[in-house]
Amino acid sequence: MKSIHFVLAVSALTALAAAAQAQDVTTVIRAAKVIDGRGQTIANGDIVVTGSRITRVGARGAVPTGARVIDLGNRTVMPGLIDGHSHLTWYFNRQGRYHTARDGDTPIQSMLAAAANGAATLMAGFTTIQSPGSPEDKDLRDWIETQGLPGPRIITSLNALQRGSPDTLRMLVRQRKELGADMIKLFASASIRDGGAQTLTDEQIAAVCGEAKAQGMRTMIHAHSKESVKASANGGCWEVTHGVFVDQEALDLMAAKGTYFQPQCSLVFSNYLDNRAKYDGIGNYNAEGFAAMERALPLAADAITRALATKGLKITYGTDAVAGAHGRNAEDMVCRVQKSGETPMHVIVAATSVNAEALGLGSRIGSLASGYEADIIAVDGDPLADITTMRRVSFVMKGGRVYRNDGNR
Repeated sequence: MKSIHFVLAVSALTALAAAAQAQDVTTVIRAAKVIDGRGQTIANGDIVVTGSRITRVGARGAVPTGARVIDLGNRTVMPGLIDGHSHLTWYFNRQGRYHTARDGDTPIQSMLAAAANGAATLMAGFTTIQSPGSPEDKDLRDWIETQGLPGPRIITSLNALQRGSPDTLRMLVRQRKELGADMIKLFASASIRDGGAQTLTDEQIAAVCGEAKAQGMRTMIHAHSKESVKASANGGCWEVTHGVFVDQEALDLMAAKGTYFQPQCSLVFSNYLDNRAKYDGIGNYNAEGFAAMERALPLAADAITRALATKGLKITYGTDAVAGAHGRNAEDMVCRVQKSGETPMHVIVAATSVNAEALGLGSRIGSLASGYEADIIAVDGDPLADITTMRRVSFVMKGGRVYRNDGNR
């Protein structure tokens, strides 16, 4: 479990920020380079923030009367990042093992660990995440939103759906909505550790996605095999995550159907392998499972390369961050550039405005533009020249509140 001292320290900073910005204070953020999240850059730019909203983005200009200035010098500024697939409630317990329901941790201890994961994620520049999902997400989401707990904005499915007749699955979709879920997560294939084959019929998949659409909800479908990916696209599902065994026919079908594709490059697999002793022996975390994840690493990077070459395919950004990975959510940005040939600008746009659009929040977050939430981060250096710069986040503002500014530069 991460130290509660970290959570308390960030909470103190949050309280100070809240007090300082209780009124609609105007702040001007200045930096050598601004990336707007839509593929454009501004040299020596200003971002003017009033309260929780951006009111101007452009070239350096006059400072409004009474405004404070945060000069970020040679840093590069961009919208707060969005991880479309993160499990904040997954953590390592005090015995150094992956937490399970039977390890003796109390619900309060588990929530403290989740809060620490949320703080680490925010400090890494991710101001919004989508969690697919956990019942505990609901309270974590609400306390971050209303009680000043430092963490990213959370979009959650609560529990995922895995089985049931088409009618039962439709009922479960409606139940999740009543319980406060923001979206629906469905397992349409087995885990990569169990081979990734399709586990539900095409009819079951279509039932979930059709009912979710009728309820005004998005769907995220766990699908590794090409068959499950195609069934998801044909079933009218909103977004497919994983797709390690995807083929070109499935990629073309997602493009034709307008299905968002959220692949993972390396973080989730490497994190499991690096922390093998903490997972080993729990469920399908065994010799066969770890071997499958080793084999998945080159396959995943290649799937992204082929996805990038697929005309019209909407590719989002989601890491599947689990215990051990929180705060390192930018690693897949590095992998996608270095291993899959994606350009730095393309992956930044995927993790900002494209992800916002996929979450149904494209008019609120993911871009530096007038009227948008003031979710703004900065990194030390130029990520367009060196994508590893994304590991060096040194400024974080969410909703107009500064949570991090290393060196107060």
